[in-house]
Amino acid sequence: MFDWLTHLFTPTHEPDITQSIMVILLTIGLGVLAGRWKVKKVSLGVSAIMFSGLLLGHLGYALRPDISNFIRDFGLILFVYGIGIQVGPSFFSSFRKEGLRFNLLGVTTVLLGGALTLCIYYMTSESIEEAVGIMSGAVTNTPGLGAAVSTLQEIGHQYPERTFEDPAIGYAITYPMGVAGIILMIILTKLFLKIDLPRELELLHAARSKETEPVVRKKCRVLEAGCIGKSISSVLEQHDLNDIIISRQKHHGSTQVITPSTDSILEDKDVLMVVGRPSVVDQFIAIAGRESTDEQIESAQDVVWKTVFVTRKASSHKTLEELDLFNRYGVTVTRVYRSGMELLAHPTLELFYGDRLRMVGPEKDIDEASSVVGNSEKRLLEPDFLSLFAGMLVGILLGSVPIMIPSLPVPIKLGFAAGPLIVALLISRYGGIGAIHSYINHGAVLFMKDLGICLFFASVGLHAGSDFYESFVANHGWLWLGYGAIITFIPLLFMILVGRFWMRINFYQLAGLMSGAYTDPAALSFCNGYLDSDVPTQSYATIYPLVTILRIFVAQLLILLCI
Repeated sequence: MFDWLTHLFTPTHEPDITQSIMVILLTIGLGVLAGRWKVKKVSLGVSAIMFSGLLLGHLGYALRPDISNFIRDFGLILFVYGIGIQVGPSFFSSFRKEGLRFNLLGVTTVLLGGALTLCIYYMTSESIEEAVGIMSGAVTNTPGLGAAVSTLQEIGHQYPERTFEDPAIGYAITYPMGVAGIILMIILTKLFLKIDLPRELELLHAARSKETEPVVRKKCRVLEAGCIGKSISSVLEQHDLNDIIISRQKHHGSTQVITPSTDSILEDKDVLMVVGRPSVVDQFIAIAGRESTDEQIESAQDVVWKTVFVTRKASSHKTLEELDLFNRYGVTVTRVYRSGMELLAHPTLELFYGDRLRMVGPEKDIDEASSVVGNSEKRLLEPDFLSLFAGMLVGILLGSVPIMIPSLPVPIKLGFAAGPLIVALLISRYGGIGAIHSYINHGAVLFMKDLGICLFFASVGLHAGSDFYESFVANHGWLWLGYGAIITFIPLLFMILVGRFWMRINFYQLAGLMSGAYTDPAALSFCNGYLDSDVPTQSYATIYPLVTILRIFVAQLLILLCI
């Protein structure tokens, strides 16, 4: 009577499609539950799916090979594309600050790990496939494993007579130690270096306050004769203050507040609302007169401000100058919010789908101007599958381009990991490529990332689990853990010594860099809870893209050079 149920849940090495789907869902479900268990604020998170896959694979559950390959590759594409969309803007902007130093430290750490892997390969009897798997697990780098597997498949297609070891087994053996090793090093660094967390946070805030200037607004009373009777544009050009926006103007003795154009004339004792960076705003006020305490310019009913969303395709990829909102509607755009960044609204600033505009002007005029840019929050909640899948398609095309390097048996490729990641970074940074735009609802990005990594872990875990125990015993698994410990701890010690004592990196940032260099979301989650701060996340995102791409190349090169 219940044969159908027994058929679905009985382990078999030759499953049909329905059984394969059931196994995938069961693996992910058990992994998610296990990932919620915490020990001393530490949990495996979604990486527990890997271990549930190992367990079920060991018990005899399996996937059809074609389904397993599809789920593994598609999951990896979803994961890295979501990462690229999320961190793109901060990744590029960080290079104007401390990002260059951070990425240099991360790159050096990756190369050191690759060199140690090469030493293990030459000094032991392990194959290069096993060594790369051990390395990928020891540094908790999933895209590197995916690149290694893809490279081996490419070589297998050209040389069908050759057989290779499965790097996923070494990855699965050393992965838990890699996660625990990063967390342990963060804790030991804090203890042995006697880090004073409140002091570190104070130093960090002091340093950032000098580097970054938020956009502010201040009121100015025009008193200087050199400005009276001149247009706003002529005053700004004369003193090279192009980073200033005058959003409101009120003449002396009047209660009427207007939205001025750049051609508006400044009169004696006018009150202006000035928007820009603090240092530039203060410079303008010193030139024009003094700071004002006039309250009418803020409380006026005829001039208001509203936040408007760019959701009309016809308005995206156009500059504010091309939209000409002031001359058409009497509305001034003072700021643009994009991917967590606040931008001053220059006339030449190009708008992208999903941007938020701060508009100032009469309420009726703002409503009319809003129709030009769209302002449909509902549309932003609806996923644009054309942009999403077209972006991933471009990423796959880029990842499939063969890069010929002399003396290597097969061309090197960016693959399913680095190709979509690079395209997503560029789309996110520049707002889009043609009809492909970068805006994806934040919740949708998180869902896409988590779904992708869940599918990847489930496929890899089930595949490696079928021979995991036998491989652990046959290959001296404890010895592999020792090799993995070398690859995990020596580069981390290098990061701590160089980052803390030579580069003088703040401990909050250093903890995020340690997690980012090993592309480890579980360690990052621990950092955020252990340090009670989101600073580690910012430094993690700064180096994650470049480190991920480099780890993919290192994994491929090691196999191609030594196979």
